[in-house]
Amino acid sequence: MCRRPLFFEERLLRATTNRPFRRRLLRWLLLAAFGWLAASVLLVLILRFVPPPTSAFMLGRTLEAMLAGERDFRLHYRWTPIEHMSVELPIAMVAAEDQKFPHHRGFDIDAIQAAMAEAGEGERLRGASTISQQVAKNLFLWSGRSFVRKGLEAYFTVLIEVLWPKRRILEVYLNIAEFGDGVYGVGAAGERYFKRGPEALDARQAALLAAVLPNPRRLRVDAPSAHVERRAAWVQRQVRQLGGPAYLALP
Repeated sequence: MCRRPLFFEERLLRATTNRPFRRRLLRWLLLAAFGWLAASVLLVLILRFVPPPTSAFMLGRTLEAMLAGERDFRLHYRWTPIEHMSVELPIAMVAAEDQKFPHHRGFDIDAIQAAMAEAGEGERLRGASTISQQVAKNLFLWSGRSFVRKGLEAYFTVLIEVLWPKRRILEVYLNIAEFGDGVYGVGAAGERYFKRGPEALDARQAALLAAVLPNPRRLRVDAPSAHVERRAAWVQRQVRQLGGPAYLALP
């Protein structure tokens, strides 16, 4: 007859004992989440003024080469301020990748809706990433299509758009975009492919760099295929239709 009350007393005691542990665990989780949010905001704020020494994609490619035993792999990256770039470079990248860049706040809603509509009709889901989203992904995250990564990409995109001017977003993009295996940024790309600095690149050379952005490890700047040549010509037409470098009157 005494076992039932004793059983309930033990359960009550166990629940009472576990309650402080759960509270502590919840407190630590909340503190960890707050700390991560604060650190991410601080990092993005610092990178508004400080050139990124590297990016998540550069680190990932370096690790990939190490694990694969690619002894000949070399990372080519040199930061170049946007003021030291040819005026043809920024407009070529915008014409190729994100023509609404000066006007949106990080997300091209029309492009996203169009991509989702095409996917709903059975077509392959195509990318609708803006330059801001690509900066967020390349600088802080990893490649892939998981919901976690896309959620983090959206979070960092919002931070970048809030804390950086458009000119800074484009400057970072021009410096961390991949233009060949291990070649990051227009500074390294100009020297490697054209033997000249980014300030001396002309409209066609800028268009060739922009033309390989969809797949820089397969498409080549130094030995452009017919596809790359056609895409480069398209980029130059788009630049003219947008009004040339004057289209980017960025704050």
